[in-house]
Order: sequence, then structure tokens, then C-alpha cells
Amino acid sequence: MKISFFRLLTELSSRKSVSRLTGAFAKSRASRGLIPRFAKTYGIRVQDAEKAVHEYGSLNEFFSRRLKSGLRPIDATPNTLVSPVDAMITGIGPIHEGLIVNVKGQDYTIQELLNESPRMINYTNGYYCVLYLSPTDYHRIHSPVTGDILEKEHVPGKVYPVNEFGLRHMRRVLSRNERLITYMQHDAGEIAVVKVGALNVSSIQYVVPLPDRLEHGDELAYFEFGSTVVLLMENGTFKPRAALEVGSKVNVGEALGMFKRRD
Repeated sequence: MKISFFRLLTELSSRKSVSRLTGAFAKSRASRGLIPRFAKTYGIRVQDAEKAVHEYGSLNEFFSRRLKSGLRPIDATPNTLVSPVDAMITGIGPIHEGLIVNVKGQDYTIQELLNESPRMINYTNGYYCVLYLSPTDYHRIHSPVTGDILEKEHVPGKVYPVNEFGLRHMRRVLSRNERLITYMQHDAGEIAVVKVGALNVSSIQYVVPLPDRLEHGDELAYFEFGSTVVLLMENGTFKPRAALEVGSKVNVGEALGMFKRRD
């Protein structure tokens, strides 16, 4: 009964109209006064931010802040996949015949996650990693590889929360929420960077200008509220770092694994 009640409340609060109102306030100067309380509530290291707290014009501007230079060193080992975000791993493993199994008790298909893109065939037996960003985390998204952007797709959708409750108790959140998908070509194959919107603001923005080619660690996009990134690695191209598992915390630039060299 309790789960059903909270699921109903989440359905009501996840409507686009509510999200737009929340987003409008977070982007207004009226929200500036909430920044210190927001930072204290979530234990955000304000000393890591590029600017002082009082220099941010809105809560949203603070939320999507950059960090001071050098705080996120990028693993420069050749053929390395690096984390594009500061996040917790909530799902990781091989993809079996197009199926991602047991992300917080739910299964997903590559077909639905990639909105039936013809490119989905490249990932049917590949590898996936689900990275959840909490409000505490840095919300800029960096390129996990050095490569060229092949294609971008915006998939409209819902704005359900992607936290523990949302992933476990709301139906198929990762494939029903708004998504911004970037396909990139690197030396060992192709990768899909699936950025999933979340409750409240649900806004995902590419950096401007966005070049056609990125070095691993370059800025790619940013969230305007907490959310999730799903990485999909092409069939037969990736070997994960052994120490990573569900619950592991990773930072931007940290190695997630290695791509296999092509003959």
C-alpha cells in the first residue's frame, strides 16, 4: 500500500507542467538565496566550484557549475574508457541479445533505450554501465572517449526520478524518461552516451559550441538537475575494470575499462 501511494505521488509530481515550473524558478534570480542551504543540505564541496557561491546568478547556474581546473584528472592510458561523470554505478554488465538485465530489479532492451535506432544492432551483445548522479554530484558530462560525434538524438519523455525509489518502483524509468543520445566513433568502435533526464527540471544541454570531435575528458553536455548516464559499448569491443561493481563511486576521468585493439 505504501509503495503504491508513493508511486501515485511520483506520477503526479512527474508531469511536464510541474517540471517546467520548478525549472523556471531554479533559473530565476529569486532562487539565488537557496544556494547556501542547498549546498549544506547535500554536503556539496563549494570550495571545489569554479566560482564563489555568491557569484552564481541562480540555483540552476550553481547546480550546473564547473569545477576548478585540475580537480578531475583524466586517465590518459591509450584505449581507455573514462567515466563521463561523477556518479554511483547502479548497473553494469554484458548485454545479452539486446537485453540489459536487473538494473534495480528491472530489465531493459536496447531497442527501447535507443528509441528503436538502427544503430541498436551494434550493441545487442555489447556492454553497459549505468551511472547515477545525485544532487551532491558535479553535473557536467564529459566525453568518455576520444572520437567523432556520429549522430545525436533527442527523445522526448517523462520526468520520473532516477534515484533508488524511481528505478525500483516506477516502471522502466530509463527508457521512458526524456533522453539525449550521442553516438561516437572511436579507434576501437562505437559508443552510445545516453543521458537520461530526471524529476523537476529534466533539462539536458549540450555545451556550446559542440565540436564534431572530442578528446576524452572534454565537456560534452550538462544536466540542470540530478540524473543518469547510460554508456553502451559496441559488441566485442570492451573489457571492464575488474574492481567496478554496483555501488562503486567513480569520478570524471577515472578509468572504467579498456577497449580491445582492432587487428
